[in-house]
Amino acid sequence: MNEILSKYCPRIEFESYEDFYRNYTCRVPENFNFAYDVVDEWARIKPDKTALVWTNDAGDMASFTFADMKRLSDKAANVLLAQGIVKGDVVMLILKQRPEVWVLMIALMKIGAVCIPGTYQLTQKDIVYRCNIAEVKLLIHVDDPDLLKNIKGALPECTFLKKTAVVGTQIPEGCIDMRAEIDKASAEFTRPTGSAGTQNTDHMLIYFSSGTTGMPKMVLHNYTLPLGHIVTAKYWQCVEDDGIHLTQTDSGWAKFAWGKIYGQWICGAAIGAYDTEKFTPQGILAALGRLRPLTFCATATIFRFLIKEDLSGNDFSYIKHASVAGEPLSPEVYHKLKELTGMELREGFGQSETSVMAATFKWLPVKPGSMGKPSPLFGLNLLDENGKPCDDGIVGNISITNGGDNPPPGLFTGYWKDEEITRNCWYDGVYHTGDMAWHDGDGYYWFVGRNDDVIKCSGYRIGPFEVESALMEHPSVLECAVTAAPDPNRGQVVKATIVLARGFTGSDELKRELQNHVKRVTAPYKYPRIVEFVDELPKTVSGKIQRNMIRKKDASEFPSSEPTQSPAKG
Repeated sequence: MNEILSKYCPRIEFESYEDFYRNYTCRVPENFNFAYDVVDEWARIKPDKTALVWTNDAGDMASFTFADMKRLSDKAANVLLAQGIVKGDVVMLILKQRPEVWVLMIALMKIGAVCIPGTYQLTQKDIVYRCNIAEVKLLIHVDDPDLLKNIKGALPECTFLKKTAVVGTQIPEGCIDMRAEIDKASAEFTRPTGSAGTQNTDHMLIYFSSGTTGMPKMVLHNYTLPLGHIVTAKYWQCVEDDGIHLTQTDSGWAKFAWGKIYGQWICGAAIGAYDTEKFTPQGILAALGRLRPLTFCATATIFRFLIKEDLSGNDFSYIKHASVAGEPLSPEVYHKLKELTGMELREGFGQSETSVMAATFKWLPVKPGSMGKPSPLFGLNLLDENGKPCDDGIVGNISITNGGDNPPPGLFTGYWKDEEITRNCWYDGVYHTGDMAWHDGDGYYWFVGRNDDVIKCSGYRIGPFEVESALMEHPSVLECAVTAAPDPNRGQVVKATIVLARGFTGSDELKRELQNHVKRVTAPYKYPRIVEFVDELPKTVSGKIQRNMIRKKDASEFPSSEPTQSPAKG
């Protein structure tokens, strides 16, 4: 019996997806605080239980128990208080996957401060924007040379930032040496009570949205978020008590909350951490061999790169369950990975605003390319432009209908400091995600794209993902982005921007070959009339393709006009 999980889930095991969807419940206690009620509780009842297994590019290894996590986070909480950080203050962490990111996230929860994770890829402009709009008082970061330079340039423009602290060996003048401070701090720390303690509705975590369609928004979560990720960890990623789970992601992305701390520790799993300076397929393969995770989750991009490698000398038998999220997975990648490794990828879908919303849960047969069926509690549905549920095969807005007065754990509380944007997507008790999909007769959901990404060509509505999936089946394609390009006759036409795999060179002949390939694989009207070969695709700091940047560039290169006929529904 998992002593922690059973506190929050009256029933843990289910016979089928239908049983799970109908009968899963989550108990949300008053004043729940993950740091005390999960991390410190594991330290109390099983102090030697493994919490974190860490490795890096050099092959170094380290392991931390829950007793270690309690001791270190208590010391870090005392350091934060000594630096003037109190309940409600905002602290930004740019820590890659150093062990301190877990220590400090727990410590911030203990004192009630708000955590903003950030990726080390942030530019000077990004840092200034985030620090000022969120009123960041303390920035704690690694000693990456480029990051140090960007932070130094940003500091004069950061209005509210009082101090900076470094985790590493290169400590700029005036910066706090966080490791040294934690090392010498007292390990005696008592949970605050009364007004100093946290409540479920308090601000806990802010993620900046990917910024694929504009300036990043502040996605605000309260202290109930970790409980929402029980479904993510237990029933989609299928983590097991005392088993190592590896989700490969930087700590600055929301995927970290999905796969590297909350639900996994509630379920008693140990977190696997590969602290890489730069992703390479060889690096992740070596790290997998050292960590030997029982369960593994990564983005489709990582799996796309892996299937291009020679995997014949690698043993993946220790991986019992594999999952994928962050971007849609093409069927070609699914089939090829299974052929090469035996791993059967189970897709999950969600946002920075949510825990897992839909997934190919463990009871469900895999339909390659589908994101599976809805999670319980959210009341997930596809709604048309009039807010009515869509029939099978009709494209609609993926919407959470249980977002009323008592929203389920895992759903964000709104976009901080932007009530207008929140009202535009969340009204009448329904959160409209802006992501489009359709469902088939078996209840499986199929991703189409962001509502801004859907292509309207000669009356047809074409989802970029279905064209991208067709292109990915061709051996020459490593990555691609499908967008709408303006056209004077059709309104819009399909354009494919493609990064070629090693050994292929762009040519008119290859363009025609790819166009004909799409015509054979999917409906002929969906083929890309424009094909452009590039060295890399524009991406956000979280690695998501910025199709809006491609569209903006094309708007200046191609003539445009209004569509000659109304877009077809669906």
